Parts: sequence; C-alpha cells; structure tokens
Amino acid sequence: MIHRKQPEPPDVQAITGRTLAYYEKRAEEFRAGTRDHDVSQNIAALLRHIQGESPFTILDFGCGPGRDLKIFVAIGHTVIGLDGAAAFVAMARAETGCEVWQQDFAALELPGERFDGIFANASLFHVPSQSLPRVLQQLHAALKPAGVLFSSNPHGENEEGWNGERYGAYHDLGSGVATCRMPASRNSSTTIDPPDCRANSSPG
Repeated sequence: MIHRKQPEPPDVQAITGRTLAYYEKRAEEFRAGTRDHDVSQNIAALLRHIQGESPFTILDFGCGPGRDLKIFVAIGHTVIGLDGAAAFVAMARAETGCEVWQQDFAALELPGERFDGIFANASLFHVPSQSLPRVLQQLHAALKPAGVLFSSNPHGENEEGWNGERYGAYHDLGSGVATCRMPASRNSSTTIDPPDCRANSSPG
C-alpha cells in the first residue's frame, strides 16, 4: 500500500524547489566534496538499533550521489535510495546499481511497512518545521513494526531560514523537534550532530 499525501502549500513547494535547484546546479561539486566523508558511526548507530536478523531492508532518505548506498550494499543489506534532485538520483543509480527513487520531500509517496530502517543522514533539516510532522508520519508508516528511523542533523539555536540558496531548520537538542520520537512500540529515532552535513559541506 502506497501512502500518498497532498502536496504542501505553494510556499513549501517553493522552498523545496529552490533548495533542490541549488543541488542540481552543484551536484558534481557536492559529490567531490563529500565523497570521502566518514559516516560509519551513523550507519552503525542505525544498524545496532534494528531488531532481528540481518540483512535488513534500508531506505537511504536523501541519498545524494549514493556514497552511503554503496556502504550498505557492501555490508550485505538491501537498500533503496531516495532524493529529490534528479542529478543525484542519476549519479546514485550509475554509481551503485541500486534502485533510487526521485521524490520531493514535500510530496512523498512511500510504501507502507517496507523498511527495517530509514537512514536520514543530514537530510531532514531541509524540511521546513511546518512540514516535519507530516514527513515523520510518512516515514513512520514506511517502517516495519519495530523498524528504526535514524536522523542526523546539524545542531543550531532553533533557527530556520535560508543559508544562501538552501533552506534549513537548525534545532538544539532540547527542542521538541530535535528529540522527536515515534511510539516505542513501532520504532526508535536517533539524532546526533554529524561530521557530514549538507549545510556545511558544500565546496566553495
């Protein structure tokens, strides 16, 4: 069963469109600037919270050019990528051979109870706060019972707005957004300050 939601109002559509346009124009620069970033601690944090026997089925939410897709495949898991930027989707498919979905975070269409884990590494902070509860609900619905959502995001002082041509929401750990958890009977979420994040890793 596919969980579809109505697209967001035009202002949120405009926000996501402008942010995606930034990445479309700088996709190769972004790939070169993040290719060697080590996010092994984030991947390990997701995997150690998933119950059951591996291999697991993972959604890499905001997969970018596919760096982390390759890691999940190399360690034996089934992984699907998702990104809103067409350039990143093409790169990730070519680089990994994985299934990669092109979807705007403002208009997601996700299958129900499909994934053991969702890896949202430095991606959810691009979602405007007004849309975050809906996006989290959709991710929750895409997880299997007891599935795990891992989210890493750059920390801030509960500020939100434009960083050049990219939109971001930067929360501290005390805010309700930064520590948001789904019901324990369904899944967990982990939030840490990552060494790799789109807000700070753009070349130039």
